[in-house]
Amino acid sequence: MGGTNPYIKTPEAGQPKQKFTIEYQIQGSPEKHVVEVDPANVPTSATGLHGSILDIALAMDIDIDHACGGVCACSTCHVIVKAGLESCSESTEDEEDQLDKAPGLTPKSRLACQCVPNGTKNIVVEVPNWNRNLAREGA
Repeated sequence: MGGTNPYIKTPEAGQPKQKFTIEYQIQGSPEKHVVEVDPANVPTSATGLHGSILDIALAMDIDIDHACGGVCACSTCHVIVKAGLESCSESTEDEEDQLDKAPGLTPKSRLACQCVPNGTKNIVVEVPNWNRNLAREGA
């Protein structure tokens, strides 16, 4: 479930203008999910920024943990953008502050809830293995 963080300014992130793919790789696993994103019909879960890596993943039933509901108030949705990072929205100071708390930080680390691809490149995202909450309560 998404929402807003009243303590930060919502970043501006453009939406894609052309089709692109996001490949989600689970660290340490052969498991991969490839999602084709059509700008006319961006999959959304209403969690994180619209069109973010998290928003699209959840809409496609790809599990990325997100304790704060995708409002840039934690670092649980930390991912590593292995390819296509230059086509993603710029990280904000608020996002960088949260990333400082994430284990396994790399120069290509982003919060999945804040990282919005613009569609000019295909994206490859690595989901750290520790970031998968395999114990979920039933609905």
